[in-house]
Amino acid sequence: MSVAIKVENISKKYIIKHKESTHDTLREKIPAAFKKALSGDFKRPSKEEFWALQNINFEINKGDRIGIIGRNGAGKSTLLKVLSRIVSPTKGRVEIEGRVASLLEVGTGFHGDLSGRENIFLNGAILGMTKKEITSKFDEIVAFSEVEQFLDTPVKRYSSGMYVRLAFAVAAHLDPEILIMDEVLAVGDSAFQKKCLGKMKDVASTGRTILFVSHNMASIQNLCDKCLYLKNGEMVTYGKTEDVIPVYLRASQEVQLLKLSDRTDRSGTGKLKFTAFNLKNKQGQNVVAAHCGDYLNFEIEIDAVNDLSNVIISLGIDDNMGQRIAHYNNEITNQVFEKISQGKHKIDIATPKLPLKSGEYTFTLYCTVNGDIADWIQDAGSFTVESGDFYRSGKLPPEGQASIFIEHSFTLK
Repeated sequence: MSVAIKVENISKKYIIKHKESTHDTLREKIPAAFKKALSGDFKRPSKEEFWALQNINFEINKGDRIGIIGRNGAGKSTLLKVLSRIVSPTKGRVEIEGRVASLLEVGTGFHGDLSGRENIFLNGAILGMTKKEITSKFDEIVAFSEVEQFLDTPVKRYSSGMYVRLAFAVAAHLDPEILIMDEVLAVGDSAFQKKCLGKMKDVASTGRTILFVSHNMASIQNLCDKCLYLKNGEMVTYGKTEDVIPVYLRASQEVQLLKLSDRTDRSGTGKLKFTAFNLKNKQGQNVVAAHCGDYLNFEIEIDAVNDLSNVIISLGIDDNMGQRIAHYNNEITNQVFEKISQGKHKIDIATPKLPLKSGEYTFTLYCTVNGDIADWIQDAGSFTVESGDFYRSGKLPPEGQASIFIEHSFTLK
C-alpha cells in the first residue's frame, strides 16, 4: 500500500520562560531576597527546555484509521500540530501525501464578529477549500451542523457545542485525503458525538486516512484499525488497536497522589483540611485511570487540628461540561463521623461498580464540622474514566447513549 504519512525521528522542543517576580519597595525586596537565599532559588534559570516529542518514527498507509492515545501531556496534540503543519518539528522530518483537513481546537479559524455563514467560508478557506468547493458543500455543512437558525448570528454568541458542530462539519465535508481530529467528541451532546463518529466512518469507508485522538477507548476501538500510544513525548508502541489498547490500560495502573495541602483557593475554618487525594483499585493499588464497571476507592487524606465531632464529608463529581453527575455524602448514608481524633487520617469512599462512562471528570471536596464549613475546595482535581465492561457481558456499552450506567435485566413473560 502507498504511504500517506511518513514520520522520521521527529522531536519538538519548547522553551519555557520563567517570569521574574518584581518587588517595588525595599520592604518587599528584603524578605523576598532572604526567602530566595534560603530556598537556593538564585540558581533557577530564567528559561528551560521542554521536549514535547522525542524521536518519533512511524508510517501510515493511505486508508488507515489511526487512533492516538495517551495520558494528558503525552504529546498527542503536539504531534497532530506537527502533522497539520501548524508547528515545525525541532528535529526530524515529516512527509505527507495528500490534502489535509484538521480540527485541533474548537472554533479554529472562526472570527467572533462574523456570522456562522461567513465563518463557513472563512474556515473552509483556512482548511484549503476553494470558494466553489465551499459553495457546493454549503447546504450539506449547514444541515450537518444543525445551526441553520443561527446561521446569520455572530459566532461569538454561539455555545461551545455550536462552535464545534460547525467546525467539525466544515472539516469533515472537505473530502480530504487525510482527516485529523483532536478530541472533537469532548464537546457536544451524545447525539452529536454519535453523528461525528458516523461521519468519520463514512469518510474512512471511502479510503481516506484518519487520525483521531481520544481518551475514549470505545470510540477508538469502534473507529480505528491501528493505534499509536504516546507517553511523556515518546512512542511506546504502534500497531493493531486490539494489541495497543491493553498496553495502555495496563500502564494506567501507575501510582498517582494528588497533594491538596498547598492549595490556597479553599474556604472554611481550617479545623479539618483535605491534604491529598488518591484513586485505588480493589487490590488497594494506586491507579491513574478508573474503569467503567470496576471497583473504585476514592482515598482522601485529612488533617484534624484537634479532636472533632460530627464530621460530614462530601465529594462531588462533574463531567467535562461542568454538570454535577455524582455526589457522595456520609450524612445521607447515615455514616457521619461522630468523632475524629487530632492528627492525620485517611477516608475511603468505596464505589463497588463505577457507573460513569469514559471521559474526563473533575471533583470538589467539602467538609463540615458541627455544621460549620471546615474545608471546601472547588475543582480539587481531575481523573479519567476508561471504557469498561460494566454489564459483564463481554461488550462495551454503546458510545453516546448515556452518562451513567444502571444495573438492569430483561425478562420475557
